[in-house]
Amino acid sequence: MTARVPARMTALSGGAEGPRALRPLLETVLDALAEGAARRGGPLPVGTPKELADLVAQTLADLDTSAGTGEPGADAEPLHRLTALLAQGSTDPADPFCAAHLHCPPLALAVAADLAASALNPSQDSWDQAPAATALETLLIRDLADLVGYDPDTATGVLTSGGTESNLMGLMLARDSALTRAAGRPTELHGLPSGPVPRIFASAAAHFSVQRAAALLGLGEQAVVTVPVDRDLRMDADALAAALHRCTTAGETPVAIVATAGTTDTGAIDPLHRAADLAAEHGAWLHVDAAYGCGALLSDRLAPLLDGVSRADSVSLDWHKLGWQPAAAGVFLARHAESYAPLARRAVYLNPADDEEAGYPSLLGLSLRTTRRPDAFKIAVTLRTLGRAGLGRLVDACHALAHHAAATVDAHPLLELHTAPVLTTAVFHYLPQRTELRDPAARDTVNAALRRRLLREGRAVVGRTELPGQGPGRIRLKLTLLNPHTTPADVERLLHAVAAAGQAEEAEA
Repeated sequence: MTARVPARMTALSGGAEGPRALRPLLETVLDALAEGAARRGGPLPVGTPKELADLVAQTLADLDTSAGTGEPGADAEPLHRLTALLAQGSTDPADPFCAAHLHCPPLALAVAADLAASALNPSQDSWDQAPAATALETLLIRDLADLVGYDPDTATGVLTSGGTESNLMGLMLARDSALTRAAGRPTELHGLPSGPVPRIFASAAAHFSVQRAAALLGLGEQAVVTVPVDRDLRMDADALAAALHRCTTAGETPVAIVATAGTTDTGAIDPLHRAADLAAEHGAWLHVDAAYGCGALLSDRLAPLLDGVSRADSVSLDWHKLGWQPAAAGVFLARHAESYAPLARRAVYLNPADDEEAGYPSLLGLSLRTTRRPDAFKIAVTLRTLGRAGLGRLVDACHALAHHAAATVDAHPLLELHTAPVLTTAVFHYLPQRTELRDPAARDTVNAALRRRLLREGRAVVGRTELPGQGPGRIRLKLTLLNPHTTPADVERLLHAVAAAGQAEEAEA
């Protein structure tokens, strides 16, 4: 006979009794997190992907066998064991040797705020599901619009799942604006017109979500015109001007220019003012992907790097990068609220017109999603606790670490820097010492392999990328430094570990 599930395992997180039900479970989770981190003992688990997958499968099988036994304390065993397993088998962005991706270690403050949001589970698609959260997100969007230089009274926006969703929204509004104007009828109602050939212009270093958005919007990935970049992976403004001229000369329609403020690989920031001038000249929408670079707006020292962002028609921001929020914490902003008209939606069971006329607001027409978490809450808590200045100091600390990393690479005989850091990323590669490994293809092989060696040994998580272009010799390693508590000495040790892994690969080649 199957034992009954204890009542405490079916308790809810909300209501007056919710906190009482959560408290012992949180103790279980915190103990298991500590246990799993101790087992891991570094930035990621030791071993191969298959070994970890086997461990996960075995743990699940063990729990299936013990489920429903009714043994004292057994009801919390799945929570404890799976949490410990997750911690043991995770990469930990709070470890100084975890520095590969735009994957931040979240502030404990923000995680605690996110717990409150999860426990209450508001949904942002109607006021009656999220009364306070609706007001809070509206006010946060005003604050963030002001941060990028928009007029909060005329701008609008919404919380998103991240840069991919935000870029899709920007390009959707751009498509509807340009093609509606060209065809003389609303694109969102009638679909793509047959006449105009739409084009989107983005640099060779722009995020892949630009091509994905073009495909989802029915324009096709080939609608994206790739603009060359310089050595720093910054869009070549003269090449952009030439590409736009070719487009209009051929009778094509320039739908949008996507300028990147903080490329994924080098943190490069495209020439924003020149992009805005060209967008205005050709009647194109300017969307700025500042998912990474938005953190610079928090720093007095770095904010000038984004001069010109306020001229964009729309902007993507991600606070789960240089904002230290648990994912997701993306933001989409539009400079003019009226440009949002194609997204307007009325669902009688969510935002009936008479409710809105009576003063009950709805955010439904601002998002591509219906059910939506109150991700604004953790950002609001963080901003009201640390302020722009407090967060700016964290940004400055990571920026300084990137420059220290660059100096360390420059001084190391086995490493070569690609370009000076702009934000918090250092891009470099290992220089093999054996003559037969110095050609571009062999050097690529060694650099790719040394990164996997570090992963396999559980020693470090270092990023890998490839520079734009063709042929061998383009593989680079990168440190994306988002932990403000990492020390310069930590960075030096990490880079020495990279060099040692390269030497080990050479010895085995």
